[in-house]
Amino acid sequence: MTRRILIVVNPHRTETVDAGRLVASTLRDAGIETCFDYKCGVSEPIEAAIVLGGDGTMLHAAEVTHGSRIPLLGVNLGHVGFLAELEREDVTQAAARLASGDYSIEERRTLEVVVIEPDGTRHEGWALNEATLERANLHSTLEVVVEVDGRPLSTFGCDGVIISTATGSTAHAFSAGGPVLWPNVDALLFVPLAAHALFARPLVVGPDSYFAVEVMGRSESPGHVILDGSRSIDVPLGGRLEVRRAEATVLLARMSDAPFTERLVKKFSLPIHGWRGEQLSQDNDPPDEDG
Repeated sequence: MTRRILIVVNPHRTETVDAGRLVASTLRDAGIETCFDYKCGVSEPIEAAIVLGGDGTMLHAAEVTHGSRIPLLGVNLGHVGFLAELEREDVTQAAARLASGDYSIEERRTLEVVVIEPDGTRHEGWALNEATLERANLHSTLEVVVEVDGRPLSTFGCDGVIISTATGSTAHAFSAGGPVLWPNVDALLFVPLAAHALFARPLVVGPDSYFAVEVMGRSESPGHVILDGSRSIDVPLGGRLEVRRAEATVLLARMSDAPFTERLVKKFSLPIHGWRGEQLSQDNDPPDEDG
């Protein structure tokens, strides 16, 4: 069977297009067919995808391959690039290791999103990072009721709310003041945006719980929910947004066993000068029996 790898690039940046050509050449030299369009996998299965760009390009790749179980290998040619595995100087290495099958698979949870209009009409969607309910009129306030597991929690006016996975905790939710969740934390994160309320703090619930947010009829503005920053569903006055853990997952190809802590330090340039953990641990090791 012919091996085939999908190459996903940000078409609006010359650097990523050039990197795509380099990756394609490297893979073809290894006897692997390449394609730049996911539809090319209809007749022949796609083994994996290499994604060249920032987190936006990774989210786009997750969208176009949704449900396919194709592992995505990200090479960061953008800014922070939390979803990427390698950096721009590793483009050729990434292609070579992908060709040799030298990678592991990590599963990331996704969100199941449902919007229910007052007349019962349902609209469904999904997200890898987050579902963000925003006010449709930027000059008005969104009045919402927040519900957890079928029970009302609080009512407040706000600019919106973010419901994210652990993967999305370092994205929009983080910039809004939410906590960072390690990727292996199976949970949902809720972060209010500029809420006019005393009890408007980030919330974290377990994998079997769900959030619902109703846009009250007295709200000054209807809303719309933005999925991973690219797809949207309108939420009218009286409408309801439900977000829970989805069964589907996104597969990420990994080429390093470095812990998430190291990724966090690197991406945010966190100061760690003065840390003596390893040395202190060695200094406090019990002596050998012969010592």
